[in-house]
Amino acid sequence: MSIQTINPATGKPVKTFEEMNLEEVNSAIEKAHEAFLKWKETTFEHRKELMLRAAEILRNKKEVYGKILTLEMGKTLKQAIAEVEKCAWVCEYYAENAEAILSKEIIETDASESYVRFDPLGIILAVMPWNFPFWQVFRFAAPALMAGNVGLLKHASNVPQSALAIEEIFMEAGFPEYTFKTLLIGSGLVQKIIDHPFVKAATLTGSEPAGQKVASACGNRLKKTVMELGGSDPFIVLKDANIEEAVNVDRKSVV
Repeated sequence: MSIQTINPATGKPVKTFEEMNLEEVNSAIEKAHEAFLKWKETTFEHRKELMLRAAEILRNKKEVYGKILTLEMGKTLKQAIAEVEKCAWVCEYYAENAEAILSKEIIETDASESYVRFDPLGIILAVMPWNFPFWQVFRFAAPALMAGNVGLLKHASNVPQSALAIEEIFMEAGFPEYTFKTLLIGSGLVQKIIDHPFVKAATLTGSEPAGQKVASACGNRLKKTVMELGGSDPFIVLKDANIEEAVNVDRKSVV
């Protein structure tokens, strides 16, 4: 399966990437595990500093990243830039609030002390969709990284430049190498990744069949999952629709 950017406006390929093989994927997993062993020991203050840098990069380069989203996914540039800005917001939110969210919770029991503690899991695999190429990833990555986990991204195969750009943002912000890593692969290697003992959990946004496969694979290995599946959001354009007027209407004015 080819990993390509295809301009949805023209249907023509823009850029083609070589798909990673299983040996390369396993090497990335091992390096991500090594990164996790160090990352989990960092302080919330240090993680916060880096996450706020990521937010700053997103805001400063929102037009650049917006153009990538428009090129690969096809949404308007205005919507694409708004998506990038929302990603900056989610980075800031978890940078400021993760420590409080994950603080120890005291539980009243008959014991001398009882509490719930939240520890990082390890490597989290994210299988993400094409429709919001940045937002779907950042809403996973920001809390996961702030919690001391590391992330592996298997993005939709038609948005590889978005996937690589996200990795570059975290690297530019100062996150250690392999704390967040993009894997340019098709769906065929997802099972192998989940089976790897260093991978501790998976999250997926996509179709119900895709979710069933990932959830089943994780269930067989007793690994945690978070799924966002299916839904029904029909968009019907009737013959008498005024297309010119519709594309210029600010969505906020009609919501």
